[in-house]
Amino acid sequence: MSWFKRLREGITTKTKQKKEIPEGVWYKCKKCSNTITSKDHIANLYICPECNYHDRITPDDYFNIIFDGRYTELFADLHSKDFLNFTDVKSYPERIIAAKQKAGRMTAMEVAHGKVNRLDLVIAAMDFKFIGGSMGSVMGEKIALAIDYCVEHKIPLMIISKSGGARMMEAAFSLMQMAKTSARLTRLAKAGVPYFSFMTDPTTGGVTASFAMLGDINFAEPGALIGFAGPRVIKETIKKDLPEGFQTSEFLLDHGFLDFIVDRQNLKERIGDLLHLFRMKDKAEVSEA
Repeated sequence: MSWFKRLREGITTKTKQKKEIPEGVWYKCKKCSNTITSKDHIANLYICPECNYHDRITPDDYFNIIFDGRYTELFADLHSKDFLNFTDVKSYPERIIAAKQKAGRMTAMEVAHGKVNRLDLVIAAMDFKFIGGSMGSVMGEKIALAIDYCVEHKIPLMIISKSGGARMMEAAFSLMQMAKTSARLTRLAKAGVPYFSFMTDPTTGGVTASFAMLGDINFAEPGALIGFAGPRVIKETIKKDLPEGFQTSEFLLDHGFLDFIVDRQNLKERIGDLLHLFRMKDKAEVSEA
């Protein structure tokens, strides 16, 4: 039957003889639908070469992009706990197990200490695959411990936000992390240790309402969704249409909420420049004293 074979110049190719393309060989851009090989997509740091769409990446990816080479993971022994015996469709412990399998990590945040252009930096990065990068007690504690570590060793801190907000399964325990992390950042500021807040897609909810907007430098990736409540909720609340590009990093930059936007290819260089500038500032203050 002609549906199952191709005839051309006397050559017949049956469907069963065709080779199936292995899954994962090609990547289709979520924004412009441009298709490239997954190998090229990874080599381009998970950025679409046509529309510059920055696909979501993991903490390990960011560590490999930013740090010079080797880095040391900190506070890896912390794990989520079911304080409230939360049960919905699944129990909280079941959700945690499923999240560990999906994300390939133990929690929604990883903290690492490494060097950027030979200057020390501590990075706390979130993984959206782990229950939407939601902020629970472990994330709050990791940030608090990272701040203490940075104060003790006089090392700048960078937090890479990628979160859907507070973790509903921990209720008030999750909401408490907003105040906990914000208060702890005061200690970092008093010690004169720089804090860089890097917002990626998405940065929403309690994360935005606390530490994500408290950086000495606030910056973001292109096209990132950044806000507290979602656009639909805001539109229904104010009963008005929202401006074009509302809650994108470009919109926030135009309205003064961000210092700059940086492409992923330039991220390491820009962070290295920031570390160098803050280091020169500290040296200048010491010499004046």
